[in-house]
Amino acid sequence: MNFSEYINSFITLLAISNPIGNLPIYLGLTADKTKKQRQQTIKTASIAFAIILIVSCFMGEVILSAFGISIASFRVAGGFLIFIFGFHMLQAKTSDIHHTSEENQDAQTADSIAIVPLALPLLAGPGTISSVIVLAHKTQSLVEKLGLSIVIIILAILIFISYSFAHVIGNFLGKTGMNIVTRLMGLITMAMAVQFMADGLEVLFPGWK
Repeated sequence: MNFSEYINSFITLLAISNPIGNLPIYLGLTADKTKKQRQQTIKTASIAFAIILIVSCFMGEVILSAFGISIASFRVAGGFLIFIFGFHMLQAKTSDIHHTSEENQDAQTADSIAIVPLALPLLAGPGTISSVIVLAHKTQSLVEKLGLSIVIIILAILIFISYSFAHVIGNFLGKTGMNIVTRLMGLITMAMAVQFMADGLEVLFPGWK
């Protein structure tokens, strides 16, 4: 992977995890928390987000192989899943595949929401994990996987910073502004999903073009 591919990987994961679009959910889940509790929640969620995706980066293909699933098949299935996320984002909605309303209600009474549902499945959801596995397949060496891991860590740091200023960002953008960001990320996500599926179909059906 060259530098531009790492940039593309960052944009892909940023679009699918959609931290800005998920800010209203985070604000709702932490409305009754103190500033110190919110800061601890953000820190734990960011670390958990990075760990989940880095484990997916190094172990994703191993797990797929254990189930006899080819990366090409996973590209098509993962691309379809990501397309659904993008479609909901384009309508400024959060897909129930990310998390259900029941999970959201359970989180309101949970002692800690940092890992579930904030890190998983809200930020590091099925779409984000699928993307990491597909991107990791493009790497040719351990060094390149480490490079992708650095991209994930940078994204986790960005999430930590943005969520630390969640109220400021929320007040500045407003609901309309966050909806615009979500729709833009949705469009990018859908385009990437189509590319994932096209790459997978090209391998599964070499003469399909």
